[in-house]
Amino acid sequence: MELQFKYYAFISYSSKDTEWGKKVQKKLEHYRMPATLCSEHGWERTPIKPVFFAPTDIQPGGLTEELQERLKSSRNLIVICSPNSAKSEWVGKEIEFFHQLGRTKQIHFFIVDGQPHSTNPDTECFNPIVNTLGLPEILGANIHEKIYRWPWMNKERAYVQLISKLLGVEFDAIWQRHKRLLIRKVALCTIGIIAVISALAGVWVTNQPVDVEVRLNEASVHNDNLPPLEDAIITMTLENETKTDTIHTLDAAIVFSNIPHRFINKEVRMQINCRDFIPVDTTIILSESNTIDIHHDCSVYGNLRFMLWNPDTEQTAPNTEIEIDGHKVLSDDDGYVTITIPLAEQKEFYPISSNALLLENDIVNGHCGPDDIIEFKNQ
Repeated sequence: MELQFKYYAFISYSSKDTEWGKKVQKKLEHYRMPATLCSEHGWERTPIKPVFFAPTDIQPGGLTEELQERLKSSRNLIVICSPNSAKSEWVGKEIEFFHQLGRTKQIHFFIVDGQPHSTNPDTECFNPIVNTLGLPEILGANIHEKIYRWPWMNKERAYVQLISKLLGVEFDAIWQRHKRLLIRKVALCTIGIIAVISALAGVWVTNQPVDVEVRLNEASVHNDNLPPLEDAIITMTLENETKTDTIHTLDAAIVFSNIPHRFINKEVRMQINCRDFIPVDTTIILSESNTIDIHHDCSVYGNLRFMLWNPDTEQTAPNTEIEIDGHKVLSDDDGYVTITIPLAEQKEFYPISSNALLLENDIVNGHCGPDDIIEFKNQ
């Protein structure tokens, strides 16, 4: 009949290797076995527990009865091997006692430092009791064995070697799965790190101020006879803040400095006011370089209206033909001349003539309106 043990394993270690003892205990007790192996052997997913790790309040002075009972109640003995444990009298006593129990095959060595079978006591990792008792050739799971280029992979491999020996299963039966999980975990961690770095970089970029350039483009028909754009006032609204600057010519640009990067690719309000051009009040998707279309106001120089007036007779000239820059038009019943000139033909001043009247002026201002008059005399 198989003996029943309270502990799956007893960890023997030097007090200088306490941290390693804790790591091994945690690794073993929390290791999840492949479901297929657990089903095959009737194991739980974490079959290696409990593992006894001597607390600091157990002070051996020889092997106390308490420690002897713990060793008797343990299925396996795990020795944390290092130059420290090689020099430890108590580690040697624990190995010897477990050997005397007839469980030599259940002694397992986990090498964390030093070299096996070294002739130098400063580097030897096996306790001298191993040779004294004539224990079988021992290799042990070694975290420094250089199988992979990454030290952490060699360390994980050593853990799996120890686990496979404790459970009596083939190393590859669990190592290949464990390796895949490790690679997947590293990949996920890498993706997570990249995501965090990207997020931090995004936050950093979002909070970095940028300079935003704005240019104007005359989208209407260009006419060299009209005054060029001059002193266009541009106002940009960012949430509750406005920034204003002036573009003096179409060839120039303005730069709004220190704009928070978070506004890039967001909608912002732009307002443009300039003499002779239609006011602009629009929303644009802001970028670091922006061009906004503007259009000439056709009514400024294109809508002419004036009265034909004879100061001598104090009369108008109704239904009289007038020629304005090649365009013939009749005055209305009240003597008013009204004409709309296409943008491409507009000028600041237009030549005016009449075959029926003697006009006092041969030029009419493109800005003329209903209060303007052109004086004439009857022929």
